[in-house]
Order: sequence, then C-alpha cells, then structure tokens
Amino acid sequence: MTDTPSSAPQGDRIAKTLSRAGIASRREAERMIEAGRVSVNGAVITSPALNVTPADRIVVDGKPVGQPEPARLWLYHKPTGLVTTDADEKGRTTIYDTLPKDLPRVMSVGRLDLNSEGLLLLTNDGGIKRLLELPSTGWLRRYRVRVNGRPTDEVLEPLRKGIIAEGEPFQPMEVVLDRQQGANAWLTVGLREGKNREIRRAMDEIGLSVNRLLRVSYGPFQLGDLKQGDVEEVRRKVLRDQLGPEAEALLGAAPEAPTQVKRAFKRRVPHKGEFGGPGQPGYAKAPEEQTDDRPKRGKPAKKYRPTKAVRDAERSAAGAPPKPRKFSSSASKRDAADPTKGPRRR
Repeated sequence: MTDTPSSAPQGDRIAKTLSRAGIASRREAERMIEAGRVSVNGAVITSPALNVTPADRIVVDGKPVGQPEPARLWLYHKPTGLVTTDADEKGRTTIYDTLPKDLPRVMSVGRLDLNSEGLLLLTNDGGIKRLLELPSTGWLRRYRVRVNGRPTDEVLEPLRKGIIAEGEPFQPMEVVLDRQQGANAWLTVGLREGKNREIRRAMDEIGLSVNRLLRVSYGPFQLGDLKQGDVEEVRRKVLRDQLGPEAEALLGAAPEAPTQVKRAFKRRVPHKGEFGGPGQPGYAKAPEEQTDDRPKRGKPAKKYRPTKAVRDAERSAAGAPPKPRKFSSSASKRDAADPTKGPRRR
C-alpha cells in the first residue's frame, strides 16, 4: 500500500537542504551530519534520514543556516597548478584560495585536475551542481588537447569507437586532428562522461602523451575570451533558458511582467498659448489633430536684385562716374592705373 499525499513526509532531506543553502555538497553534508556537526531545533542529529521544513531551525558548527539563496552560476577560467577541492591533504593551493573575496560560497561542477586549465563552472546551489553533473544530461564538454607525437586518423580511431584504459571502459569520444606543430599535435576532443583524468588515460592507451589540456566549453557554456583567473556570472535569463524546465524549481518563479509600460521619455508640454482653444491668441491645431488638407506654407518669393552691368548702366545714364573697381593686393600697378580693365589673369 502506497502512502497517500497527506501521509507523505513534508519538506526535504536535511542533506539536500544544506546543499541548497550552499553549505556543502550532499555527500559532504552527510559526513558533517555523521560527525555530529549539525543540529535541528536544538538537537544534534547523526543520521541524514531526516526531513526538514523552512520552519525548522538548523545550525551547523554553531552557526544558523538561513534560507537558500537564489541559484546562481559562474564561469571560471582555472589556471594550471590549482587543485579543484575544498582542502588539499598535501597543502597545495586550491581554486578557492584564489577566487574573489566577494564571491559567495560556491561549489565546482565537476573537476579539472592539477595540470588542466580552462572552463570550470561554479554554483552556489547543490541542486544545480547535481543537475549539471548528471550523466543523463549528456552535455558535451570540449577540450583543446596538445599531445606529443604525430597522430593519424588510424591512431585516433579507437578513441572514436570507445576504448578500455587501465581496465575501465570509456565511451566514444569526438576527436578531430586540428594541426601538427613540430613534434606536437593539437586535437579537439569532445566527451560526455568526464571520468577522472579520462583524456590523459585514453591518450596514454594509444601511445600519445598529453602536455597541455584546456577545456573550452561545458554544454552551452563557453570559455570565450575569459582570462585566466577571471570569474563571470551567467545571467539568470540565460541560465533559465539553457537549463530548461528541470531547473524551474531550483531557479524559482520568473519575475512578473510589469502591468503598465512606462514611457522612455516625457512628452513635451506646449508653452502657454501654443495650443490654446479656438478663438484664443496663438491657437493652432496640435500636430496629431492636423489634417493633410491644411494650407501649405510656400517659400518666400526672392527679391529682385539688378546685376552689376545693369547698375553700371543706370549710373552712366544718370551722369554719375562708374564705380571704381576694387583690386586685391596681388593686382599689378598697370591694372590699378587703368580701372576700366579687370585684374590681369595669371
């Protein structure tokens, strides 16, 4: 007999709640619970088999846990030499030691090993992390790989069909030989599994040694021009579009559209008397009230101005001497002595 909806437990598992709140991943949260670091409503718990609701008071290491923040995602260009873990037992520098200080607590989506670089996704929400890491998602991860050797299509064909390396089967990869550069060759490799050091182990199996590995994309998210060490947040609208309906519960409801559209600019208010009523001084129809049959304003008629020859003839008929000509400073003395001639053309 199945439980009815009324008898079903309310809320979410405590590990899921801690993960959504950005405290730790689900597995890490379960270890914290077993270590006695979590209490609910004043009582320390040691088993993750407990459902909690927003009304419950949860405390981790003496600090109360607030409500989960909205799910967010960041693109991070991981440099080489950094470990993708919270704490390294060998004391090596981790990615969290170099992230911006104003970044909230984040978790990595998958990993990049110590000598790998490129795109690493970061999120503050355990549900988003789990969704992006699920094998059923099947998102393609692309890498630019530099190997030592001179590979041919025959050498790379086992990778395209699927290979067994160190007794572990790997799914078929998308492998393209881009170019040969001296003793090294550049490949573009796409895979959907992402097992531990998968590309390096698979290349070793066919006799190629990887000396550089750069992840350039993770599903629809691209590294682009992001510089090493930089972090860039994915816009919420893009995140919602890319993750689809499966992430609706994690991202929350979309903001409601405004009920009233505001104008981008104010309409000009006419000055006093510009658009007064009929019969009032300065009255004229507003632009939207004007019709096509309104009288058109023509261009003013040009005033008559006699030419210089006409003016000289009028002066001669009146007995007045001709108006002396003006010469530039470059006119010669001969031109200036005979005003009836124009300036000499050179």
